[in-house]
Amino acid sequence: MPNKPRHPCAVPGCPNLTVEKYCEEHRSTDEQRRGSSTARGYDYRWRMASKAYLRAHPLCTECERQGKLTPATEVDHIQPHRGDRQLFWDERNWQGLCHNCHSKKTATEDGGFGNTTE
Repeated sequence: MPNKPRHPCAVPGCPNLTVEKYCEEHRSTDEQRRGSSTARGYDYRWRMASKAYLRAHPLCTECERQGKLTPATEVDHIQPHRGDRQLFWDERNWQGLCHNCHSKKTATEDGGFGNTTE
């Protein structure tokens, strides 16, 4: 089985190559800053709830607004929860999005692919 190609670490100026987003030197720094996905609430319970939501809402909300029918592959929090557990689990704050729409929305909210605007 072929290996994934190595690319530069996502930390500006870091010369290390990696197959992940961050090299070994910076990976723990990112997890300390953001917390792991499980620590942020995206655990088994979330995976089961989001799968059920996608079964009930199979189309991308944003694509539907544009007159396109695209399968939803990810559950998005309409209003970012920023750690608020009540908002995280409020299904009225969920929408199904395709991967492309979810990536665009997240990049817009974060100031660019994981870079917070704060």
